[in-house]
Amino acid sequence: MRQPTTAALAAEAEDLRTECADHPEANSPTGWVKSRFETCVHQPVNLTLKRPNQEILGHLAFDLWVLGFAYDGSRRVDYVSSIENIVPVHISGDDPATWVLSQQFSDTVNLGDSGTDPVITPPTDTLRSAPLAEWVAVPQWTLTYTSPDTGGYDSTNSQIVAGRITLAMTLTSPTAVPWIEPDMAHSNIRFDYAGPVAGKHKGTVFTDARVELQFSLSDPDVDQSARHILDAQQFPERTFPSWPGKTVPGADEPLHRLINADQQQTNRNQAIKTCNDVWGDYSGTPLQCDEYPFASTKERGADNLRYSARLIDGPDNEEGGRRLNSMYTANRILDGDAFYVTIVP
Repeated sequence: MRQPTTAALAAEAEDLRTECADHPEANSPTGWVKSRFETCVHQPVNLTLKRPNQEILGHLAFDLWVLGFAYDGSRRVDYVSSIENIVPVHISGDDPATWVLSQQFSDTVNLGDSGTDPVITPPTDTLRSAPLAEWVAVPQWTLTYTSPDTGGYDSTNSQIVAGRITLAMTLTSPTAVPWIEPDMAHSNIRFDYAGPVAGKHKGTVFTDARVELQFSLSDPDVDQSARHILDAQQFPERTFPSWPGKTVPGADEPLHRLINADQQQTNRNQAIKTCNDVWGDYSGTPLQCDEYPFASTKERGADNLRYSARLIDGPDNEEGGRRLNSMYTANRILDGDAFYVTIVP
């Protein structure tokens, strides 16, 4: 997703809201993670305000929206947060006009998954605290988080900063016990400057997104690759190398990207040896040795026999490889990042 103008961000937010409304998983602190670049939380909230003696002062209902946008090409993430459809119910004591609703955003860095000296730069204002009438008048606000970089690509330093952005909320009144929810919404993010292996040299992603590479059995450009993958996933006994109890990952058990070119070549050589052992010398034919899991995954280690090698048409094999690489760069899949492979009719 490209970094938008203010008007474009508003349009993107409206589109995401429309989609988000159809996903029940949005009603949770994690929300619906649409992709590596879009996420949303939509929670209908009903809460009760009480005095210390447990006397009920009233109730408050509202809709919480938090829409998140990360960017391929920029170390930045935007959040559009709003509180809407506010309905106070007064029972006794304080007038709801005196109730104050607050949103506090915060950031933390995951040092174990980050590089050297990781920094997340928050916006100037991360707290909005106002009476209900002000939220009704202006329900929405926008926050932008960034992460500094060295200003250039370094093949030895991807400048990774992994972290979490969390929204806490409170409701207070002059005499009530404050209502406090420390985790109304959160998202896990990663800034990087990984260079050409990620497509655009730098970017930001939501790391909880499920990334899938999808092939279709009815797509003539990759139907042989698709059949090979489906057999390996569902019918491993039909594939080579053959051994009792064989299973192959990628459908429910994720694959993880491997960047090291030497290890990739070792994986390819192992698959080619299997093809030669099973089908003989196929040089001079239009066939190529296809392998799954792919050579560019950590699951294809030299000592790991949970793979399949099969001869398929060369153009099909090559197109499958191009689509795999496109998936890597479209989703900023870095070394060790997980993804799944799905075969559809």
